[in-house]
Amino acid sequence: MRSIIKKTEKQLIEEFIIELKGRIKKKNNLKQNFSMVLTGGPSPINLYKSLSKAKINWSNVDFFIGDERFVPSRSKYSNFRLAHKYLIKKIKIKKKNIYFINTDKKKIIESVIDYEKKIRKYFNNRKVSFDLILLGMGIDGHIASIFSKNLNLKTNKICSANTQKDFKRITLNLRTINNSKKIILWLNNKNI
Repeated sequence: MRSIIKKTEKQLIEEFIIELKGRIKKKNNLKQNFSMVLTGGPSPINLYKSLSKAKINWSNVDFFIGDERFVPSRSKYSNFRLAHKYLIKKIKIKKKNIYFINTDKKKIIESVIDYEKKIRKYFNNRKVSFDLILLGMGIDGHIASIFSKNLNLKTNKICSANTQKDFKRITLNLRTINNSKKIILWLNNKNI
């Protein structure tokens, strides 16, 4: 584990883009797709804006989302909507490369099962190990939608549902996150 500390958010973003380009290029050289999990919340907005302008070949990148509130996909509270607005719709990427959590289901458990099936199919029923997971942190210290009350270390499930005071949520589980090849915790705020 290493920490990258920069004086400005711009420098932090530049460092991230350099690392991301290198990782994508390695997978491209192997003729493999690069699996990247995006985070929600306000902290990655400037990163997403910069990524949308960066010279990156997105053709072999597959996007996933780490967690989602169980709200309509057009809701201002949707993590996918945020990632779509600031990054996905501004880059050249095919629809088939985007794996989102479908929150338009009637029940949250249906959305959980649907997302888990998408991920299992993507990894062809092998061990789930994303190439990169980008995580943010809430002001209460939660990552993805994992809070101290729903921290389940024993589950073999890829994702799960939980209910907080504000929203019902769907999240990748801690084991899924920890099995990833690279985890980046995006802390760009001096107050955290």
